[in-house]
Amino acid sequence: MSSRVCGWVLQRLQTAGSLPAASSASRSRIRAGYSSLCCCCLRFQHGLRSEPRRDMSGSGRATMNVFNREMKKRQKNWAASLQDGLQYDYLRDEVGSRVADRVYDVARTFPLALDIGSGKSHIAEHLSKDVVERLFLTDISETSLKHRRQSEIQTQCFLADEEFLPFKENTFDLVMSSMSLHWINDLPGALRQIHQVLKPDGVFIGAMAGGDTLYELRCSLQLAETEREGGFSPHVSPYTAVTDLGNLLGQVGFTMLTVDVDDVQVHYPGIMEVMADLQGMGESNCAWNRKSLLHRDTILAAAAIYKEMYGHEDGSVPATFEILYMIGWKPHESQVKPAKRGSATVSFGDLPKINQPTNTHRHR
Repeated sequence: MSSRVCGWVLQRLQTAGSLPAASSASRSRIRAGYSSLCCCCLRFQHGLRSEPRRDMSGSGRATMNVFNREMKKRQKNWAASLQDGLQYDYLRDEVGSRVADRVYDVARTFPLALDIGSGKSHIAEHLSKDVVERLFLTDISETSLKHRRQSEIQTQCFLADEEFLPFKENTFDLVMSSMSLHWINDLPGALRQIHQVLKPDGVFIGAMAGGDTLYELRCSLQLAETEREGGFSPHVSPYTAVTDLGNLLGQVGFTMLTVDVDDVQVHYPGIMEVMADLQGMGESNCAWNRKSLLHRDTILAAAAIYKEMYGHEDGSVPATFEILYMIGWKPHESQVKPAKRGSATVSFGDLPKINQPTNTHRHR
């Protein structure tokens, strides 16, 4: 998307009366910055992102304090206390069911399992006691644990931060996590603790929001704020890229890794409903550098841009949640290991010859 296209979008909205006219000073401030801003609005544009993301490819670096964990605790407590809170659980229920499907794919029974950042226990309700015999639930939100879903599995609740697990090493046969790890400041450290509390040959199965989550909302807010205020602040939290996740799991010691991506798209009447549901989920931005307030003109402009750029014919707008699923095993001597380098007995160059018929001659 070029600066000419972005300018056309705003000009078209103003011509239609959706946006109040911007001042000449505001317009001159944003012309120079349009080209770089519009690159941020694309899902994929030479690797650029609209928010600076955490660099997790290195090791031995100081932990980045990106999120206000106390703020996230208050948000989750508030969301869990809503009388109509069940209507905001649709995304967590859907992702929780998909995590449970991956647990069923492992053909074994887990005597003791742990759910990190369980919230209201959105995974356990999709599992049976034949697969998980006992389950420990942990979360920073006491209210969420009090409103947990009932299941046939024997459960115990622990009020604990995902970044500081209060369990001994080699305790659990299975560790699960659904829609919680993307709020962790020290994700490598959290994965390392998960690896420690697992028994040898134990498995970790998790899901978290990925880097392209809510790209429609992010782009609309940035365009509107730049047009109205001459610059933009991050209103959508930074997320982990799928390319980083596999490296992280391998660095902390997990083996037989599986990482896959799934997009969940939800349709809303408008941008206000998107933000209201995020608040009801307890998924509002809690980054330290967030801007606490949005001006009314900016919100109206963002709503018009959202509909113009992403809206459907029926008037609804989409919100995309990129979900990263991960599976990693703690090493054990019984696990299948790759063959040593150079031990192959067949060359790749001989593969085309496999299906060719061989001529045999009988000698009398």
